[in-house]
Amino acid sequence: MSPLTIGEALAGAAETLRSRGIDTARLDAEVLLAFVLNTSRLDLHVNSREVLPDGIWHGYNTLIERRAGREPVAYITGEKEFMSLAFYVDRNVLVPRPETEILVEWIIEKIRERPGFSTRRPVIMDVGTGSGSIAVSLAKYVSRAEVWAVDISEKALDTACRNARTHKVDDRISFLQSDLLTGIPAGLKGRVDFMAANLPYIPSREIPHLMAEVAGFEPYIALNGGGDGLDLYRKLIPQAREVLHTCGWLGMEVGAAQAEKLAPLLSERIWGESAVVLKDYTGVDRFVVVQKKN
Repeated sequence: MSPLTIGEALAGAAETLRSRGIDTARLDAEVLLAFVLNTSRLDLHVNSREVLPDGIWHGYNTLIERRAGREPVAYITGEKEFMSLAFYVDRNVLVPRPETEILVEWIIEKIRERPGFSTRRPVIMDVGTGSGSIAVSLAKYVSRAEVWAVDISEKALDTACRNARTHKVDDRISFLQSDLLTGIPAGLKGRVDFMAANLPYIPSREIPHLMAEVAGFEPYIALNGGGDGLDLYRKLIPQAREVLHTCGWLGMEVGAAQAEKLAPLLSERIWGESAVVLKDYTGVDRFVVVQKKN
């Protein structure tokens, strides 16, 4: 086989992925080649006529075949960007989704709006932390925050700890293995100002029908939300109310058409304030936030 230029390698890889039904064929081909060459996608275009170094093509082709088999790019490279930060990911955690950034940004804005946090540290809890994308981002961008990252999976917590160390915020995050809030320290009850929860919300019966990248590779425990997808939220909501500070906020990411199903558990009579629904980038009701006033 004659030596390939970068441009030729990209064209061939993109065609392979396209023929296997990958909608993001060209993008994925570029991301994977940039990963192999330890360079940027821009440099690939600038140097498109350069010949690939010896030995690179075989390794690159192996990664392309993995992607053609629907393995997510983030698992292949071990990295996913979230809130402009690079997060290590593996098959013990979900790949962070861009829309989840909305919840993080909402919490940051709420903290900025509260003058009281200029004199005391906000206490933030991330329930179901997974890769730690929410907890680490909040610790990074809210330098005064006391952050707690909670997950039932020890392997997920290992991944979150790794990301916290990478971004040098591990000294401000406490990692706790717990089934939702059942194992949190008694001293935290009534102290948490913001609780973020991106729990599994896919109905069990729908998981086999998800995209192959999700159903075939992402951890089942991080997807399965039970019968209608909201089993874990029904458990979390009353627990959260006990843990939150007066005027504390609970923010939850949910699936399409699920927000209204949580209404009975988030009534103004129970919480003292009406729940609010936030939309994602596509206009779907994606987040439910409620403030504890009672």
